[in-house]
Amino acid sequence: MAQSNRVGQTSDTGNAGTEGVTLETHSSASKRQFESNGSAYGVQVGSSDLIFFEGILPEESGVVMSEHSIEDQTDLCLDRLQSVLAASNLTLEDVMKIEVQLTDIGTRDVVDDVYKRRFDGSYPPRTTTGVYALPGNAGIQLDVVAAIE
Repeated sequence: MAQSNRVGQTSDTGNAGTEGVTLETHSSASKRQFESNGSAYGVQVGSSDLIFFEGILPEESGVVMSEHSIEDQTDLCLDRLQSVLAASNLTLEDVMKIEVQLTDIGTRDVVDDVYKRRFDGSYPPRTTTGVYALPGNAGIQLDVVAAIE
């Protein structure tokens, strides 16, 4: 049976919307996530053989490259994914699942072509959804689950 805990945290960073936040949690993993980063985006929750990367955007030097083609944006997302995977001593071969959000679902075929080229025939399962908008006017965003072996 899940135990409910109340966690209150006040941010000193000046981030809008995080001051005086009270979060009711139902597991220690969600409490750890909230306390570790204080934002809506996390990297890893708890301790398991899985690692979660979310909000991977087509960025260069912290700037979203929204003016690039969806092909180039997809390559940039996968470049960033490879970089964060490498920081955890992982590669694209360790990816178990990808969730792709596209602002134009009609670009799915272009994303498929990049996906095929970058994953060398061993494709992790993928869910693709259309969304109204993404941060920085990006055309694509990735959420990824990888396995630590």
